Amino acid sequence: MDTGRAAHSAGEEIPAPVPAPGPGGDRTPCAERTGPGGDRTPRAEHTDPVPFTPDTLLWDMAGDIRVLLYLPAALVLQVAHPAVGAGVDEHSVFRTDPWGRARRSLDSLQLWVYGGDRAVEEGRRLRRLHRDIKGTDTRGRPYHALTPAYYAWVHATGFPVFLRAAEYLFRPFDEEGERRLHAEARRLGRILGIRERDMPGSVEEFRTYFDAVVREELERTAVVEELLDPRRLVPPPDGAGAVLRLLWPVLRPALLRLQVFVTKGLLPPVARERLDVTWTARDERRLRLLGRVVRTVVPRLPERFRYLPVAYAARRAARA
Repeated sequence: MDTGRAAHSAGEEIPAPVPAPGPGGDRTPCAERTGPGGDRTPRAEHTDPVPFTPDTLLWDMAGDIRVLLYLPAALVLQVAHPAVGAGVDEHSVFRTDPWGRARRSLDSLQLWVYGGDRAVEEGRRLRRLHRDIKGTDTRGRPYHALTPAYYAWVHATGFPVFLRAAEYLFRPFDEEGERRLHAEARRLGRILGIRERDMPGSVEEFRTYFDAVVREELERTAVVEELLDPRRLVPPPDGAGAVLRLLWPVLRPALLRLQVFVTKGLLPPVARERLDVTWTARDERRLRLLGRVVRTVVPRLPERFRYLPVAYAARRAARA
């Protein structure tokens, strides 16, 4: 199962891997229990989630403007699950208020990582928001947004997409970095109120879990079809000026083609195959070329342009 390691073309430049940084990973305290034969084995205790700090990987990645390129791939993975897709199809305003929906999602994500103590309350708010979302999925099964398996899947889509984004748009992780990122993803899950037993405990367990969900659950739902359609109608951004509104009929097709192209490329290959998403060798070369441009340009931007507002403010406050 491929959760983010794409093969490199022969002769193509391969960026140096990112080593795992210092402290800041999974900090859930553990107690010891006596196992068979009297040996001591760790047992996770229930603790309050620990807010993210500047020594974590997500502190650098989650607020970087490149999130605008890779977040749609996670969304496609989420709504490819029949229960999640049905919930979004029936209860979301992504069709009638796409820009507002995207802005609120980004603001929430930023709070998870950069909100400090507010992160936990944001996780609670999201659970309250999803309390009444229920219905029947495309397979005739009743669903509820807070069903543990479904809620955990929405969170789980972040890890493989972070790996894909790192390989193409940042720098790929080495093995230790992947384990560190997975530990931080579990930490994020606790902030969102996901139970320990509903999150794979290791990278290896995650790969087995992800492969099983893709193989047994995912399908090309109606929402997936819409998100991967570059011809869909999207209004100008909220508050757009007269010039942008005038040019929008020309800009929209090009922007949507780019967004759909990057989204398809950042889907894990096993998910692309399951969802019948076409991806050619030429597409792969084009995405890698785009990635090299992004990796060259974005790190040279001033911090206030490189990071989204909540992330930029948190980074400044942390330095102060």
